[in-house]
Amino acid sequence: MKKILLLMFLMSLLWFSIHSVVIVIDGLNDEIESTDVAVVLGNKVERNGEPSERLQARLDKAVTLYKQDQFQYVIVSGGVGKEGFDEAKVMKNYLIEQGVNHENIILDSDGYNTSMTAENTKRIMEDEGLESVTVITQYHHITRTKLAFKKSELENVYSACADYFEVRDFYSIFREFFAYYKYLVD
Repeated sequence: MKKILLLMFLMSLLWFSIHSVVIVIDGLNDEIESTDVAVVLGNKVERNGEPSERLQARLDKAVTLYKQDQFQYVIVSGGVGKEGFDEAKVMKNYLIEQGVNHENIILDSDGYNTSMTAENTKRIMEDEGLESVTVITQYHHITRTKLAFKKSELENVYSACADYFEVRDFYSIFREFFAYYKYLVD
C-alpha cells in the first residue's frame, strides 16, 4: 500500500511539474498576430489610484503593441477592487496618458475574474463585429486565459505577456495548475 501511495504521489508530482513547465513556456512565448482587439486583464490598483506595477506592465505591453498597429481596439477588463477603484477606468486613463486614442478603448467594468472577462469580451466582440483577440496578462496566467476564451467560443485567440517578473510568480504558477483544471471542468 505504501508503494502505491508513493507511486501515486510521485506521478502527481511529475504531472504537476510538467504542466507547470508547459504553463511557463506557453505564457512566455507571445503569439503576436494582427488582431481586431486586445483585452488587458485587470489587476490591483494601488491605494493612490495608480495601476500596480504588475498592471502597469500589462498596460505597457498593450501600448507597445497598439503603437505597432497590432490591433485597433483595446478592451480593459476589471472590477472594483478592495481599494475602491474601478480597474477598467484606471486602466483606460493610463492608456490615454500613454497615447492610446480614447475612442479605441472599450471598458469592461464587470471583468471580476478570467471567465467573466472572456464572456464579456465575446459579447463586446459580437456587438462590435470583431473576430480576433490578443489577450494580455502575466505569463503564468496566459494558458488559463486562452482556455477561458476558447470555452467562451472565441476562436481566434492570441496572447502576449507583460514584461514583469516577481518572486510572487512561484506562488502564481502553483496556483495556476489548480485553477487551470478548475476552468477545464467548469
